[in-house]
Amino acid sequence: MTPEEQLDLFIDRFAPEVAANARAALAMVAARLPGAVRLVYDNYNALAIGFGPNEHARAIVCSIALYPRWASLFLTNGPSLPDPEGLLEGGGNVVRHVKLTAALIGSDAVAALIDAAAASVKLPIDPAGEGRLVIKSISAKQRPRR
Repeated sequence: MTPEEQLDLFIDRFAPEVAANARAALAMVAARLPGAVRLVYDNYNALAIGFGPNEHARAIVCSIALYPRWASLFLTNGPSLPDPEGLLEGGGNVVRHVKLTAALIGSDAVAALIDAAAASVKLPIDPAGEGRLVIKSISAKQRPRR
């Protein structure tokens, strides 16, 4: 099974609306960050797909996390990102998130947040990179996905 097929199986475990939003968000982020390495973590609480310049989690620019009832976009350097629409949630020192809806996924405001996060990191994503998908971990024990 290819990593892409494995990721599709992971996403299929979620409710149809969550899965559809996640797939749309993943396509949108991939289009904004060409060449990004996608790191997949099928953890206890969520399925997370990070986008970064390499296979190191510390270099991730942003990630999509799927939970049983929603998907969120997490952004590195969230506290310092310009957010005129007030979409960012959370109080973390490094990462903030946007709870994704179908309407938000294609919005200019979310695109601007991704672009700002990509511009804020020390190690940028090479747009000419190979953009491979890497399954980093699969937890043996997981919370229900629906």
